[in-house]
Amino acid sequence: MSIHQQVRDWWHARRKPKPLGVRGEAAAARFLKQKGYVIVGRSERDRIGGIDLVAVDGRTVVFVEVKTRRHHDAGRPVEAVDSDKQRRITRTSLSYLRRHDLLENAARLDIVAVTWPDGQRMPTIEHCRDAFEPTDTGQMFS
Repeated sequence: MSIHQQVRDWWHARRKPKPLGVRGEAAAARFLKQKGYVIVGRSERDRIGGIDLVAVDGRTVVFVEVKTRRHHDAGRPVEAVDSDKQRRITRTSLSYLRRHDLLENAARLDIVAVTWPDGQRMPTIEHCRDAFEPTDTGQMFS
């Protein structure tokens, strides 16, 4: 393979469009920043599960699940966060609060739904504050 071909392959690989979920998460982070949130974590993972974005809104820690879809043929993105997913998000959020010694802080569970049809330059974004009640935590969230 010639150096010319290697450079061309490298250039095309760099310009490859990012997956829809990655673009949706970045759009959600920009959206929240414009609303005054401070993003303190992205793609937070532990043995329990994952959280797409961790943000601070005033004095509240906000755990954000981002759902990105091209269209609503299979339902709205928010509807994809079923009770099982809510339970995993709650447990992962609680684990995050413990790890970072933030149990005394108010916390909230939000969903940001991103709809980004093919060929559309900008997505439609819907922010659902307090999208669901924490499960299996007692009084850990307020």
